[in-house]
Amino acid sequence: MEAHEVILLAVAAGILVVLVWRLASRRRELPCPVWLRRMVELDNPFTKTNRAGSIVEHLELAQGMTVLDAGCGPGRITLPVAEHVGVQGHVVAMDIQEGMLSRVRDKARQRGAANIEFLHAGLGQGKLETGCFDRALLVTVLGEIPERLDAMRELFNALKPSGILSITEVIFDPHFQRRSTVSRLAVEAGFEVKDVFGNAIAFTMNVRKPPHDELREGSS
Repeated sequence: MEAHEVILLAVAAGILVVLVWRLASRRRELPCPVWLRRMVELDNPFTKTNRAGSIVEHLELAQGMTVLDAGCGPGRITLPVAEHVGVQGHVVAMDIQEGMLSRVRDKARQRGAANIEFLHAGLGQGKLETGCFDRALLVTVLGEIPERLDAMRELFNALKPSGILSITEVIFDPHFQRRSTVSRLAVEAGFEVKDVFGNAIAFTMNVRKPPHDELREGSS
């Protein structure tokens, strides 16, 4: 078999795996496997939008904040966020796979990051407290969740009034969600779109939970 034929077969196999994975995720939660954690620990070299520094920069973090990294994976964003909120801050690293959380624990121990709490759970399992987070993150995670609107509503309830949910999507991810889809789900869950960074194929959308007064007006 010629070299170009091998390459074409490899590409075709990769596309098939992505399609099967995406279709299967519509029925149950299928996050990135733990054995691929080394790959997702690295910033994507093809886009600035998905880089940890860019995501953290747009979060408007302050010392002492409480932040949820939902579907944290191996902690690519968790550790920089923990550093930004400082020792008076608090970060909850949440993931459905214990293997991912174990990797975050190791890195936190190595860096002396004592302000990280670990939550072995998935969105929709009712494990999040109400109104306790200043910020929340979903970095290439939303498409892995079958009941996406329920997940967004749970995050809405978990945020404090005026809290921000940051959602990052990159087209290279098998579960990529279009900007229009993310915006629709956010609005249906009660959020308002605050900022969008990037472009149609790689973006971070920050959505805001309305303040107390707006929530009361909306329920009256």
